[in-house]
Amino acid sequence: MIDLEGVSAQALSDTIGAIYDCALDPQLWPETCRKIADLCESTGGGICVHDMRHVQNDQLFVFGYQPEFLEKLGSQYAQSPMAAADIVASVGDVNILSTDRQELLESRFYRDVLAPFALTDMIWFPALRTGGRMASMHASRKDQAPHYQQLEIGLFKLLSPHVCRALTISDALDIRTLRSEMLEKTLDVLAAGVFLAARDGRVVYMNEAAERQVRAGTSIRILNNRLDPVDPAASAALSMAIDRAAREDDGGGQRSLAIPSGTGAGYIATLLPVQRGQRADIVAPFAASVAIFMQDPLEAPMMPGEAFARLHKLTGGELRVLLALAQGLGAKEAADMLGISEPTVRTHLQHMFAKTHTLRQADLLRLLQASTPAVRAP
Repeated sequence: MIDLEGVSAQALSDTIGAIYDCALDPQLWPETCRKIADLCESTGGGICVHDMRHVQNDQLFVFGYQPEFLEKLGSQYAQSPMAAADIVASVGDVNILSTDRQELLESRFYRDVLAPFALTDMIWFPALRTGGRMASMHASRKDQAPHYQQLEIGLFKLLSPHVCRALTISDALDIRTLRSEMLEKTLDVLAAGVFLAARDGRVVYMNEAAERQVRAGTSIRILNNRLDPVDPAASAALSMAIDRAAREDDGGGQRSLAIPSGTGAGYIATLLPVQRGQRADIVAPFAASVAIFMQDPLEAPMMPGEAFARLHKLTGGELRVLLALAQGLGAKEAADMLGISEPTVRTHLQHMFAKTHTLRQADLLRLLQASTPAVRAP
């Protein structure tokens, strides 16, 4: 159980509600990011999007930072401990920079990027991965503030699933066009099935993708004007989830569930209450209480080294060293490039030898090369 002593239930409830309002109105994110930062006593924070293909780092809805810091972070993000940690992390996994304080303090990233702006620690989690893009939410502390502890980590772990769902919904809807007057036409061009349901569970609207999913009948159907998954367990779970979401009394509990089919495939259903705040204004013409987004599971292409790192359970720091060595650098050159000490590089190497059952650097790199696809995805 997460210990959140000192954080009121009302503050948590208000923050979770604000997060889901952002799903349909991203302009609310700046205020919501501040709410989250305030809860964990942070001086800065926001959401950033990393384009791993073009090595870009775009800061969205950020506050509390000097423009010079954001520029320097963007230019050095690909070599940062955060980028390496995110490659081996799952969406929603919470990290802090000060996990290994000594390694952080001796790193070039700390000396060149954090220290000049008096930043002492950062806490973050990857919140969305689609193709070569990754979005993450973060907060930071500066000056003499203490490093993040279990209270702040627990708070981020509690909020991360809600942020991830809100960003997933925004991404599926292409939120830039959602607020147009042609809402129904906007919904009809989505690849995801969108079902709007009334408080009693009756389906009041389906977009074209949803209608195709119902016609296919392999995973979902309409029975008595209500969504009815073919799988009995999924049917019971969805009915309960719609009821709870319509009443918004589940305390922000599970809002995503699997809708399997008889063929082994299926959909992921994500539920969003829409009868309050900005969400209610947007879907008011449909008299809906719950939006259900039905999607085929999206498999984001793996980033460089990700599959290898996951297979052998490498840490972010170990993967950074491995990728540097894979460029033909020696231990000293890799240490210089990463801004860490040569003994730290050799310590990471010893850990990787043990995890991969190799004895020499050449064997380790040969194993990595054998795990790399022979051709690049277009």
